[in-house]
Amino acid sequence: MSDKKKKKMTPTQQHYHVFAKGREPKRPVFRNCLKAFFVGGTISLLGQCITTFYMTFFPFTEKTAGDPTVATLIFLSTLLTGLGVYDRLGQWAGAGSAVPVTGFANTIASAAIDYRSEGFVLGVGSNMFKLAGPVIVFGVFSAFVVAIVKTVWVMWLAGGGGG
Repeated sequence: MSDKKKKKMTPTQQHYHVFAKGREPKRPVFRNCLKAFFVGGTISLLGQCITTFYMTFFPFTEKTAGDPTVATLIFLSTLLTGLGVYDRLGQWAGAGSAVPVTGFANTIASAAIDYRSEGFVLGVGSNMFKLAGPVIVFGVFSAFVVAIVKTVWVMWLAGGGGG
């Protein structure tokens, strides 16, 4: 809090601020970062193992094995969310379980489970896409901007602008 804001507080507010600051739990940032790193890395390692499985036992190349790998990871995280396992993992690991595609599948499945009592259309259907909608729109918009920048860059290089 800045000094200007402290000067505007009454003595009671200042006393409460000091009291609350003393009671605030210390966050183990380094330990949380390590947990997130190892859980996110383990999920990525699992994805790589699934990719290798598809390339070894099915006629997939490294380029084509990505789609079934992502589908498998989404299925597994949705299943684990339904069983209540992924939520406990997320509580323990923090961002490490939320960042990969499995975290996105978890949020969609959690919303669907939470609102199932309101019906399939108005409950599950509408509420599970409250999060997915903005994420999908941002992804499509970002891809559009990147495609425009790449197209302009390639045209600039082809026109002799690169030297």
